[in-house]
Amino acid sequence: MSRLALRDFDAVLAVARRGSFRQAAIDLGMSTTALSHMIARIEAELGVRLFNRTTRSVALTDAGRVFVDRLGPSLQDVRETIEIVRERRATPTGTLRINAPPFAARSPALTTLLLEYSRRYPDMHVDVVTEGQLRDIFADGFDLGVRVASLVPTDMIALPLGEAQRFAAVASPAYLAKRSRPLVPTDLPSHDCVRVRLPDGALYRWRFEKGGDTAQIEVRGRMTFDELNLSRAAVLAGFGIGFYFEQDVMADIEDGTLVRLLEDWTPPFPGLCLYYPGRRHPSAGLAAFLSVARELASTRAKS
Repeated sequence: MSRLALRDFDAVLAVARRGSFRQAAIDLGMSTTALSHMIARIEAELGVRLFNRTTRSVALTDAGRVFVDRLGPSLQDVRETIEIVRERRATPTGTLRINAPPFAARSPALTTLLLEYSRRYPDMHVDVVTEGQLRDIFADGFDLGVRVASLVPTDMIALPLGEAQRFAAVASPAYLAKRSRPLVPTDLPSHDCVRVRLPDGALYRWRFEKGGDTAQIEVRGRMTFDELNLSRAAVLAGFGIGFYFEQDVMADIEDGTLVRLLEDWTPPFPGLCLYYPGRRHPSAGLAAFLSVARELASTRAKS
């Protein structure tokens, strides 16, 4: 009789989802070596290889694909049953997995929510994974995600989180000492700009709006980054104009190390949302998290 446990199944699904032992080990909170040994033990127990491994890649075998395809839905049913039973407890327990982009993880509203939730429910373990790529939170085993409202999938339930967002176009005083200020967005193509690469590899087009007029500008420049700190460092050093979420450069604007440009072209827009699948029975931990989120949102609205 098989001695495999839920943790073993989680390990197989994590490696299949990530296509990488290292990334799967991070998700599972264990070392790569320990995960490799676990998968080897599972394969020995089953008597079949689940993954083909090379120095560069990990891919499911035919047997592994059958195992994962049939295991995923069944394991979800098991988890939901466990959560239903756990709801009988006075205090939620278990793990709440949240997926968020890096800039969302810097949101004061999300920080406040996570800390308050952990204070109230000390038996809950909160696991936040921040990454640039858009993930299918249901397929990838997350309880909920955090995204800008416009990026929340239509089949998900969304709950506003925090205040509206704004973008900010900025440059250093040293750059502006050499170049004239852009007065309208269409001036930007003649400037050096620090560009942003999106998770799908495309270059981000800067979006502006004023009085009902909109402009999406494909800027040019010598530098392209997909990481905030590198991009911000280049702008601070005078290499060009940058375009960021306001919260990420407000301290630089306030202390004068960066100058805000085209401010009247960057109005507020709907901010971050929590979102989660509507077709699933929410676990006790998720239901408690959403309750705390609604309570904090109500408190902000009254203040």
